[in-house]
Amino acid sequence: MNTLRNKVQLIGRLGQDPEILTFQDGNKMAKFSLATDDSYKDKNGNKVERAHWHNIIIKGGLVNVVENYVNKGQEIAVEGKLTNRNYTTEAGEKRYVTEIMVNELLLLGSK
Repeated sequence: MNTLRNKVQLIGRLGQDPEILTFQDGNKMAKFSLATDDSYKDKNGNKVERAHWHNIIIKGGLVNVVENYVNKGQEIAVEGKLTNRNYTTEAGEKRYVTEIMVNELLLLGSK
């Protein structure tokens, strides 16, 4: 059961082109948002559709795949784990961020 702990699998579309960050040591990181769709029927029987947005972080060798083959609107599948972090803005406000650290990526289609 340990392999099921903190495991996230999503299929969705990119909300924007990936942002690729290169660090001083040469390592890279990719960041983008991923939209997953959901629908349900309200109390009147009308179908309601909505999108949920997820912050995606990719490090290591998969960054090269993202950099060369992944674009805004493309459908992908990701697997990873949830991470939480917080920071303080210059104005002194504390912000909380939930991200998905991806360890597997599958390209499903184009726009």
